[in-house]
Amino acid sequence: MIERNRGGAGAGDEPNPLERELTTDLDDRTPDAPKGMPLHTRIFIGLVVGAGAGLIANVALGPENPQLSWVIANITGPIGALFLRLLIMMVIPLVFSALVVGVAGVGDIRRLGRVGAKTLGYTLVLSFISVVIGLTMANTIRPGERISRETAAALETRFGSEAANRVEAASGTLEAAKTPALTQVIETLIPANPFAAVSAPTPNLLHLMFFALVLGIAATLLSPDAASPFLRLLEALYEISVKVIDGIMKLAPYAVAALIFSNTAGFGLDMMVALAWYMLAVLLGLGLHMFGVYSLSVALLSRISPVEFFRRIKTVMLTAFSTSSSNATLPTALRVTEENLGVPKEINSFVLTVGATANQNGTALYEGVTVLFLAQLAGVDLSLGQQLTVAYLAIIGGIGTAGVPAGSLPFVILVLATIGVNPALVAIIFGVDRLLDMCRTALNVAGDITAATFVARSEGYRIRGGWG
Repeated sequence: MIERNRGGAGAGDEPNPLERELTTDLDDRTPDAPKGMPLHTRIFIGLVVGAGAGLIANVALGPENPQLSWVIANITGPIGALFLRLLIMMVIPLVFSALVVGVAGVGDIRRLGRVGAKTLGYTLVLSFISVVIGLTMANTIRPGERISRETAAALETRFGSEAANRVEAASGTLEAAKTPALTQVIETLIPANPFAAVSAPTPNLLHLMFFALVLGIAATLLSPDAASPFLRLLEALYEISVKVIDGIMKLAPYAVAALIFSNTAGFGLDMMVALAWYMLAVLLGLGLHMFGVYSLSVALLSRISPVEFFRRIKTVMLTAFSTSSSNATLPTALRVTEENLGVPKEINSFVLTVGATANQNGTALYEGVTVLFLAQLAGVDLSLGQQLTVAYLAIIGGIGTAGVPAGSLPFVILVLATIGVNPALVAIIFGVDRLLDMCRTALNVAGDITAATFVARSEGYRIRGGWG
């Protein structure tokens, strides 16, 4: 699904492939997509067909029917497994290349000094708040537990037993070792061997991200001539990964139908009810962040009425919502922010570009809720420390979430594998992700503009419609 545009190079820099402007919805760029039938529509049709057929089979035959079990084991199950394994295959090259090039692309922060520091600080704080809101919604509503006890037990047996064992074993190992807290933090975040961290059957996402961040930051400290060969290699790896995912996504409608059929045939209507609660949790979180946190930000930091602020950027929000692409929305955001809010061009262009890389509030919130929802479905009760790890991954992972069809799926899949939840559960959210994507893209773009008004105000510029 559509996430954010990548990149962040300053004016005059050669744009890297992660920040090229797109004029069409990325969901529709899948090669050879049937005209008039975009990918997200075909995925939704796959969801409806798979869920309908699964519910009919569940009611007519019963979940224990031998023929139904054979179909799931030998037809729909393998189709879904093929799709998921192909996506998982591309996790490491896609996330690693996108994260390194994305961090390197914001190297202008050190040259612009004060403005860059304010932008980065603001976006990190707001991203943290968004994840906290998402985790709070998931823990309060607990959408993954809105199912019967029988369905919960079956889901835990099928998807979560391995997770519980793995988490318990890991916790027991740490307690037995009595490692000091600071040493635990160091060992958790910093890999002794980054290649070993990604070569395991379940790659260590924290180690991968830290290694990519270090390489990206180091690349910004080198001269362009020294860093460009390495970055060009990773840019090529990114483009190749995108092309492979384009091909994989051709299978998405059929895989979604197969995976949803397998789940609904085995677990009935309970699964669809839980999905509705999940959507409610995400939308409530996005709404609270948009009209609560952003309103406070523009009122207290930018000194402008929230009603006036949203009125002046309504064109941008509608564009982001309708296209689900911040790339396609960026030209409109640049024009509206300068003309309607009075943010000077030298601040406007930099902050919106860097914000497009780092200010992934909606995506971070969505990923936090999604991981907790699927963990709850699998019967995995994450501790506070494990949820904080999910929050950290969601904030940092925003930089490495690729702006391609289903760009957030590899990240969510890898986090699920990290906490021991079967990634096959991610198929449940495929069909509804388009609506959630539209909403979180609008939130992401609005967040970029709040950052621009904050920085401009702090630099002494008067915001149009402000309080002086």
